[in-house]
Amino acid sequence: MRSRQYDPDLTPPWKRSVPVPEVPAEPDLVVEEVTTGFCGAVVRCEKTAQGPTVTLEDRFGKHRVFPLEPRGFLLEGRVVTLVRPTAPSRAPRGPARTASGSIAVPGARARVARAGRIYVEGRHDAELVERVWGDDLRIEGVVVEYLEGVDDLPSIVRDFGPGPDARLGVLVDHLVPGSKESRIAAEVTGEHVLVVGHPYVDVWEAVKPSSVGIPAWPRVPRGQDWKTGVCAALGWPANTGAAWQRILAGVRSYKDLEPELLGRVEELIDFVTAGS
Repeated sequence: MRSRQYDPDLTPPWKRSVPVPEVPAEPDLVVEEVTTGFCGAVVRCEKTAQGPTVTLEDRFGKHRVFPLEPRGFLLEGRVVTLVRPTAPSRAPRGPARTASGSIAVPGARARVARAGRIYVEGRHDAELVERVWGDDLRIEGVVVEYLEGVDDLPSIVRDFGPGPDARLGVLVDHLVPGSKESRIAAEVTGEHVLVVGHPYVDVWEAVKPSSVGIPAWPRVPRGQDWKTGVCAALGWPANTGAAWQRILAGVRSYKDLEPELLGRVEELIDFVTAGS
């Protein structure tokens, strides 16, 4: 009688783990950790005493370190096992991203501008929003305009005539309790108007110092023009226009901005496009 050959793995077939792809954890690969749901781009892989790890950075600049465990991540919705890259690679392996961190839509056309608008306080604010969120705003059909200050915001809102199909979002500099800006914001905020702001004196400060190549933003004495004071403290020429172009050149994506600005702009885009 011939002896039967038995599979050494006695696990029933329906309980056996289905193999998943191994994907090199290359820089800029965007994945989601299965246990926590944390989603971010690969910053680095390291070999530690506890085993290999990967560091992810989310769209707000937050870093988390995770072990490279089997079936530990999702890539485009599929379970994968991340492994350390065997050689450096310059090309991202994940989906292409816009400067804001959103998934890029190849060949997408700009949507016809909707009635809703986003107002920002100044030209520099508008240029910074365009630099990071421009692709997203064109797809959504959202136009950004600048106000040159918020003193006339109540009359501007009345002239705009916001409604259910024409929502208005406003981004204000230095929106802190007790400020002039906070009083004006309270006056105009309503069902179809959302006013949000960041805590910085000027939007320049919302750019991370490291992206500009400085250790920190200088403290400027009260009563002194802030931008002029910054240029003087940093040893830059007394030309705020040129200084701004220098700052803007350091902004390549959302990673170069502070979370206090990132969250507020995302909130305004969601508000203006709600229900569309």
